[in-house]
Amino acid sequence: MGPAMEPSATFEELEIPLPEPIHGKDHLKGVLGIPEWWPTGERIAVVFAHGGGSDYDDPLISAVCNALTQRSYLTLRFNFPFAEAGKRATADSPAILERGYRAALNVLGRDPTALPAQLVVGGMGLGGRVAAGLVADRLQADGLFVLGFPLHPQDKPEKSDPEVLFRSTAPTLFVQGTRDRRCDPGALRQALRRVGAPIELYDVPEADSNFHVPRKSGRTNEQVQAEVFGVLSKWIGRRTR
Repeated sequence: MGPAMEPSATFEELEIPLPEPIHGKDHLKGVLGIPEWWPTGERIAVVFAHGGGSDYDDPLISAVCNALTQRSYLTLRFNFPFAEAGKRATADSPAILERGYRAALNVLGRDPTALPAQLVVGGMGLGGRVAAGLVADRLQADGLFVLGFPLHPQDKPEKSDPEVLFRSTAPTLFVQGTRDRRCDPGALRQALRRVGAPIELYDVPEADSNFHVPRKSGRTNEQVQAEVFGVLSKWIGRRTR
C-alpha cells in the first residue's frame, strides 16, 4: 500500500460560547467544515441551521454541509439552544433563536487571518426563518437560503406569515417540498411577488417539510439530499462569483 492520502477537508467539533447561559447551557455544539487549502481561494462561508424538530446532526444538513465543504466552502452547522438543552422548539423565543444563530456566526471571526470574504446563511424550516430574520435585521449576507420555509401552521395557509421576507435585501433561494404542509405553494408564490430581493424557487417533487419522500415515489432520501445539494451549490456559485 502507498502512503495514506491526506483528507481534502477537515471537520472540527466545536463548543460555541454563548454570551450568557440559556436553559442552563453556556455553549452550543457545532461542526465547522474546513475545506482543503482554506483560507486561500474565494473564501466563502455557508452557515446552516436546523429545523424545529431536529438538531445539527440532521441527516440532510450533515450530508449537504459535508458535500459543500468538499466543494471548497467553509461550512458551519450548529444547535439552537432548545436542541442543546433537549427541549422543544417552542422553548425558545425568536430573540433566543437569533442569539443562538449570532453566537454561531461569531465563530467565523475567531481567526482574523481566515475571515470569510463572502457569507451565505440559511437553514431548514425554523432555522431558515431565523436566518431570514437576521438578514431582515441588517445582517450583511451575500445570500440567504431556506429549505422548507414555514409560511404558516400545518394545513392552515390562511394564517400565512411572510412578513420577515419583505424586509430582506439578500438574494434568496427557496427549496420547497411539494408535500410540505406548512408552506402552501400558492400562498408562497403570492407572498414572493411582494419581495424586492432577487428570488429563486425550486420545488422538490413529493418531498415533505423534512425532505422525506414516500417509497412509492421510487426515490430515496439520499437521492433527495443529493438533489438539494446540487440546487444549493449551483445557486451559491452563481451568487458569489
